[in-house]
Amino acid sequence: MPIGALTAAASGLAFQELNVRVIADNIAKMNVTAEKSSIAVAKDRGYQVYQGIGSPTSAEGTTNNTGTYVGMGVGVAGIVRVMAQGDPEATDSPLDVMIQGEGYFAVTLPSGDTGYTRDGRFTLNANRQIVTMDGYEVKPTLTIPVNTVNIDINAEGQVYANIQNQVAPTLVGQFEIDTFPNPTGLEPIPAGISKETAASGAPTTGVAGALGFGSVRQYTLESSNIKPVNELTALIQAQRAYSMNTKSMTAVEQMDQNLQALMR
Repeated sequence: MPIGALTAAASGLAFQELNVRVIADNIAKMNVTAEKSSIAVAKDRGYQVYQGIGSPTSAEGTTNNTGTYVGMGVGVAGIVRVMAQGDPEATDSPLDVMIQGEGYFAVTLPSGDTGYTRDGRFTLNANRQIVTMDGYEVKPTLTIPVNTVNIDINAEGQVYANIQNQVAPTLVGQFEIDTFPNPTGLEPIPAGISKETAASGAPTTGVAGALGFGSVRQYTLESSNIKPVNELTALIQAQRAYSMNTKSMTAVEQMDQNLQALMR
């Protein structure tokens, strides 16, 4: 039995199974605010060397200038998130905000650690602090006064409360923006939150709209950057690749049977 050919085909099946899983996850999340699409990236698993480059091919000193290398199939290099920004989506909530450009909102997780998100669908908790939909408090703390009739948030992230019976709006604080040297290195955790890792590098905190930091848009949310047409195309390609690898395994088994019959 030609084990090498079967192993290569089996590795292709395994990669395409993972690839379809990633695509299915993308499709499931295409309506999640600020969600990023992911791509499964393949890599070769190495080569079986039958004859190395430059090895002698005759007593007269001729050499093999290409070598004889047979691939051993594919493995998974990684699953990469595509960080392109999603389209803006208008809403009617004053606490819906979007980062236009680079950066993340920082939030305090239940563990006390800091998480980072681009999902700006915020609300108020019982203490009137601005929090995520899962109740994670935005950093720095932003508290909306009682009797506030309207909230205005400018491009720099400054939050103003228009309080009943007061003429001038009250500045209650400012959203901060955090950027990372390598945002693809952030570790995704549930609820649209990411955590800092050694690969992402340490965050740099700045003011919205400053050089290198995105600006803030009120009454707007960032839609996911997942494109249904792209995902369906990728799904069809993955299905075809899976089918071809299956046919490769069937062909190898048939060839082995024919060979065994000839050798009897």
